[in-house]
Amino acid sequence: MTHAVAPTPTQPSDPDRWNGRLQALRRELARDGVDGFLVPRGDEYLGEYVPPSGERLAWISGFTGSAGLAIVTATQAVLFTDGRYTTQAAAQLDAGLWQIRHLIEEPPQDWLAEHAAGLRIGFDPWLHPQSVIDRLGAGATLVPLVANPLDAAWKDRPAPPLAAAVPQPAEFAGRDSAGKRADAAAVLRAAGEAAAVLADPHSIAWLLNIRGGDLEHTPLALGFALLRDDASVELFMAPEKLDEAVRRHLGNAVVAHPPSALAGQLAKLAGKRVRIDPDITPVWFAGSLVEAGARVQAGEDPCRLPRACKNPVEQAGARAAHRRDALALARFLAWFDAQAVGQTEMRAAEALLAFRRALPLFRAESFPAISGAGENGAIIHYRATEATDRAIGADEAYLIDSGGQFTDGTTDVTRTLWTGPGPAPSALRQRYTRVLQGHISLAVLRFPHGIAGAHIDAVARAPLWQAGLDYDHGTGHGIGSFLSVHEGPVSISRAAKPIAIQPGMILSDEPGYYLPGAYGIRIENLLLVQEAATQPDQRKKFLEFETLTLAPYDRRLIALSLLSPAERGWIDAYHARVLAEVGPGLEPEVAAWLRAACAPLEG
Repeated sequence: MTHAVAPTPTQPSDPDRWNGRLQALRRELARDGVDGFLVPRGDEYLGEYVPPSGERLAWISGFTGSAGLAIVTATQAVLFTDGRYTTQAAAQLDAGLWQIRHLIEEPPQDWLAEHAAGLRIGFDPWLHPQSVIDRLGAGATLVPLVANPLDAAWKDRPAPPLAAAVPQPAEFAGRDSAGKRADAAAVLRAAGEAAAVLADPHSIAWLLNIRGGDLEHTPLALGFALLRDDASVELFMAPEKLDEAVRRHLGNAVVAHPPSALAGQLAKLAGKRVRIDPDITPVWFAGSLVEAGARVQAGEDPCRLPRACKNPVEQAGARAAHRRDALALARFLAWFDAQAVGQTEMRAAEALLAFRRALPLFRAESFPAISGAGENGAIIHYRATEATDRAIGADEAYLIDSGGQFTDGTTDVTRTLWTGPGPAPSALRQRYTRVLQGHISLAVLRFPHGIAGAHIDAVARAPLWQAGLDYDHGTGHGIGSFLSVHEGPVSISRAAKPIAIQPGMILSDEPGYYLPGAYGIRIENLLLVQEAATQPDQRKKFLEFETLTLAPYDRRLIALSLLSPAERGWIDAYHARVLAEVGPGLEPEVAAWLRAACAPLEG
C-alpha cells in the first residue's frame, strides 16, 4: 500500500500553532477528567481516506499520511506510523513537540504500558474498532468518551460532506442489489443472526449499487446500514444525499433514515443476535447494542469477501478501464521522454491527469499522484507541494505512482523512469532490475487454492533479499471496482491476514527499493486472479494471475545481464502485448514512441 493522500512539506511551520492546538486539546482532556487521548487517522467510517472534517490527526499534529495514531498526554505527544511514512512524519512534525515511533517495531500498546501505567486514556468510541481497543487496552486503562475533546478544541472544523448518492448501473455492477442482498442475508440466517451492522461505506456502495462524492478520490456516499436476515436494509444517511431517483433505485426493501435515527433502530434489536465485524466497526455500535439488550456476534462483514471477488461484468470492466488507462499512460510516457527535463514534479503529475481526463468514463484520480524526482522518489508516500515541488533534472530517476477512477473500474500503476540523456548508473540499474525480477516472479506465479497473501509476499522480495535489500511496505493490496484503490480483506504482505486469495480478486504487484536522499524505485501492475489450467498429475486446483496494467518498463534501467532467459521472454511478450493492445488507439507519433519502447530487449 503505497499512496499518499496529502502534501508532504519539507519542514514543520508555525510552531506556535501546533503547540497551541496541543494545549487546547490538553485543556479539554482536563475538563473530561482523563490523562490522555488517542487520535487515530480514520474517521467514524474507519477508512483510509477521510473528508476534511475527519482530518483530526492532521489538525493536531501536521502529519498528513494515511496511516497513523497519536497519543497525547499532559506531558507527551507521540505519533505512531509505519515505514511508508516515517520520513514524511519527520519532515512534517515539530520535533520539539512530538516524538515519532514505528507503528510495527514500537507498537503503541508497548508505549502505553511503559508511559501510561495508572493513567486514564480517553478515546472516541466512534473512531476505533473493537480489535484496536482490545489491543491498546493491554497497555493502559482506556476510557470511552461521550464527546470528542479534539472536536471541542477544533473551533473551525469543516462540516461533513453532503454529496449526492448516485446509482451504479447494472451494466457496470454486474448484479442487481436484490441478488446481493439475498446472498448476504442467507449468510446471516445460516449463522442464526437477525442482522449485521454495515459500518463500511464500501460495503453499502457494493450491496446497494450506489456510488457518491463524499471523498475526493473514492466514490462513496458515507453512511451506515443494517442488513436484516430477510434481505431488507435500513440505510442511515443524510437525507440530502438521497434524491427521488436514488430512492427509486434503492427500492422498497431499503428504508432510508437520517443518521440521528441510528441509536433508536439499534435499540429495536433487543434480544436478537447481531453480527459486527470487530476489525472495521466502531466500538460505539457494540456498546449501543449491548446496552439495548442485543447479543453481539463477532463475524466478518458479509459483503467484504463477495465484494473483493469481482463478477464477470466487473472483470470485463476492469480490463476495459485498464486498456483506456493505457492510452493515457503511453501519451504521458512519450511526453515525459520528450519534455520532462526542466518540468516540475507537479507539472508532470498534471500532465498525466490531463491525459486521463480526456478518456471516456474517467471520473477522478484514484489517489493523488506520487510524482517524485531524485531524492523525493525515496519518500514512499511523497506528494509534491508548492513548497517541495522541484524541477526534474537530467540523468536522474523519477517515480510516478498514479491511478484513475472509471465508471467500470479502478486503476493503479507505478513506473520508475530514467530522464537521461546519459546512461543510468550501474548500481541503480542493478537495483531496478532486482525489483523488476520480483515483480515478474509474482506475476507468473501459479499457486494452489487456499494460499493467502502472506504466503507469497517473499516471492517478490527474493531477488532483493539475495542482494541484502528490502522495502518497508506491503507487496500488494486489493483494488475495488469503481471503489477504493485499497480494498480488503486480502493483501500481499508479511502482516497479511490468513485469508485465501480467490478468483476474481484484483491485487497489486508492487515491489520497490528506496535509497534515502538519492532515489526510489517501484514497479506496479494490477493482477486479476483466475483459475489456472490443469496440468498433468495435478491433484489440486491452482490459481494464476492475469496482468491488467498495460505500460512499458523503462529499458534504460534494466541490467540485461541479471535477467534469466525466461524473464527476458516475459518482458518481451508483455511489451508485445502492450503494443498490440494499446498502439492502435494512439496518435502516430505516440504509437511510434511506443513501438520503440516495446521493441524486444537487445544484448
